[in-house]
Amino acid sequence: MRILAIETSCDDTGIAILDVKNKKFTVLSNIVSSQKIHKKYGGVFPMMAKREHQANLVPVLMQSLKLAKLLNSPDDKHRVSGVSHRAKFKIVEKILERESELLKQLQPFLKKYKKPDIDLIAVTHGPGLEPCLWVGVNFARVLSYVWDIPLIPVNHIEAHILVNFLSTRSDLVDRFPAVALVVSGGHTQLILMNGVGKYKIIGETRDDAAGECFDKCAKILGLGYPGGPIISQLAKELKKDIYLQNRRSSTLQVQLPRPMIRTKDYDFSFSGLKTAVLYLHKDLKNKYFYTSKYRSIVKELCWEIQQAIIDVLVKKTIKAVKDFNAKTIILGGGVSANDELRKQLKEKIQSDMPNTQYLIPDTALSTDNALMIAVAGYFHRSDTKDWQKIKANANLRIS
Repeated sequence: MRILAIETSCDDTGIAILDVKNKKFTVLSNIVSSQKIHKKYGGVFPMMAKREHQANLVPVLMQSLKLAKLLNSPDDKHRVSGVSHRAKFKIVEKILERESELLKQLQPFLKKYKKPDIDLIAVTHGPGLEPCLWVGVNFARVLSYVWDIPLIPVNHIEAHILVNFLSTRSDLVDRFPAVALVVSGGHTQLILMNGVGKYKIIGETRDDAAGECFDKCAKILGLGYPGGPIISQLAKELKKDIYLQNRRSSTLQVQLPRPMIRTKDYDFSFSGLKTAVLYLHKDLKNKYFYTSKYRSIVKELCWEIQQAIIDVLVKKTIKAVKDFNAKTIILGGGVSANDELRKQLKEKIQSDMPNTQYLIPDTALSTDNALMIAVAGYFHRSDTKDWQKIKANANLRIS
């Protein structure tokens, strides 16, 4: 089975092709085009992202098909023509009536190239930014209609979880129950899994998600966007400074709160941490901005921000695993690329529950990509839907 997957939930345009034989996954291609345009604005603008997806989808599709050796060479004998095909493209125009720029690129592509050897198309239909989701959904609907290939809608959050099974030959024996920690810019959730498709959200953020907190704190510190990688890098520099100096005389030891770390539930709250950073940074900036210490202060704030978030995430996750006697911990979402989170969660598992399985994605698969959509599509391969019935759902829930 060959699956073509499409991901446009936010600001990354992704297309991947996955081949599955005897429960073994083989990645034929996985292309991601990241939109750098948002960096200077400090956040993603949905309509701007939609425009970029329209420009990127066809080139990324061609690149992905070519890498997978599935882009059939142009041949005049196979060019689309005739009355029936003109009628078909009238429907294509109707589907893409709100994506005119995409239509301009897609029509010539469909007329020029033959249908590739693909068995299933999977597409993210939520959650995410609605204008972005609709571009990907309508793109997938056109391909499904013109190529007559079954189409399956995929939950973006579930895909972040299921991509962890990419290297396991899709063998799920003795994995459940499992607790999945999904941490990204828009979501921070603990999900109890009793099998694929059997989910219950047992905890989630009441305000800001962990990734959102990283971004907002980075903005407060004047570090740019996205915030997570920048804060992580400066935190590493602080640890290196301490190692080289064997002292902390050049830095101020700051302390930030760990919101909800002692509550008996599995919920999170990071808005208060952001507010604490705002006031603490304002005070320290007033005192030290024009001194040689300020750079070190920013590094220490980054270390403390990162550690506060990690402490809460790890504590809540371990509590959930113990309370539900879970056999497996699964980490997913963009923030799962954070080295310290990966390492500290692993260390805690090894010390407190060494028999618990720990699944984490390759760091390249932590952030949004279409390969995770393809994996999820495989596990739900029997749940195909008519292309006319698939819609984007920005607020889609996993349970």
